[in-house]
Amino acid sequence: MEPNAQNILDGDRRALARAITLVESTRSDHREKARSLLQTLSQANRQAMRIGLSGTPGVGKSTFTEVFGMMLIDLGLKVAVLAVDPSSTISGGSILGDKTRMERLSRQKNAFIRPSPSQTALGGVTRRTRESIALCEAANFDVVLVETVGVGQSETMVADMTDIFLLLLAPAGGDELQGVKRGIMEIADIILVNKADGDLKARAARTCADYSGALQLMRKRPQDPDGFPKAMMISSAENKNLDTAWAEITTLFEWRKKTGVFADLRKKQALIWFQTEIENGLLARLKDNPELATVWKSFETSVLSGKIPPDIAAQQVLALFQK
Repeated sequence: MEPNAQNILDGDRRALARAITLVESTRSDHREKARSLLQTLSQANRQAMRIGLSGTPGVGKSTFTEVFGMMLIDLGLKVAVLAVDPSSTISGGSILGDKTRMERLSRQKNAFIRPSPSQTALGGVTRRTRESIALCEAANFDVVLVETVGVGQSETMVADMTDIFLLLLAPAGGDELQGVKRGIMEIADIILVNKADGDLKARAARTCADYSGALQLMRKRPQDPDGFPKAMMISSAENKNLDTAWAEITTLFEWRKKTGVFADLRKKQALIWFQTEIENGLLARLKDNPELATVWKSFETSVLSGKIPPDIAAQQVLALFQK
C-alpha cells in the first residue's frame, strides 16, 4: 500500500513508515513516487528541531536517546528518532536493533523510531536520511533526532543535515582526548560526557574539564553565541542533567533562529543536498551506461594490475562519458 500524503500530514505513523520505506528504495519507479510525495509534503512547510547525535559504540547513545526522548515527550513534544545501524561491508546486512534497545520510547504514541541500515554510506547516515527527516517534519514531529553510526571523522556529514549537533563521549583519561578527531570537535555544538555517575563521576568531571579547555582554544564560530560550543556532564542511567542539556540546546536553537543563523544553515544544507544528489545521480548514470560497462571493467582491470594510475583511468572514463 502506497503512503498517502494527507495521512502523513495527519501524523499517521504507519503512513510515515511506509513513506520512509519508499524513499529508501532504489527502484526507479519508487524514486519517482518518492520525489512526487516529497514535493507535495513540502508545501506544508513544516519545520522541526533537527538534532544530530554521534558517539563511539558503547558510549550509551541508545540509552541517552530513550531517556532524552521520554523527557521530551513528558514536556508535550512529539519525537522522531532516525537510528542508523551499521551495515556489513561483506554481506550488506544490518542488525537494526534500536527498537528493541528503546522499548519504552517505542511504545509512546508521540514517538516514532525508525532504524535504517547505513548501507556502507559515509557520514554515519544513509543515502536517504535527509528525505526521512523531511518526512518526519511533514508528519508534524517537534524534534527529529538522528542517532548515527559512530565511525569517526567521516561522521561530520550529519552536521550538514541537522540544526544542533551533539557529541556523546564516555569518561576517559586525559591522553584519550587526543583520540577524538579535531574535525568532529569543530562541528560539535555541545559535548555531552555521559556516564557521570558512581565510580566514573570524578573521571567524568576531569574529562569534561579537558574538553571544555580544548573548545576554548578553538576559533569562535559565527553561528555560536557566547559560551558555545560547550561541554557538560550527564548521566543517562540516572537521568541526571538531561533537562539542563535540553535547556542549553533550546537556548542555542532559539538564538540561531532569532539572529538568522538558522535560516542560513538551512539554505546551506539545501544546497549541499542538491549537490549531493547531482553527484550520486551522475555516478549512477555513469555505472548504468551500457556503452561504458565494458570499458569500465577494462579500466578496473588495468588499475588493479597497475598498468594505469587510478586518476588517469578515471579521467579517460569521464572523457568517454562526455562523448
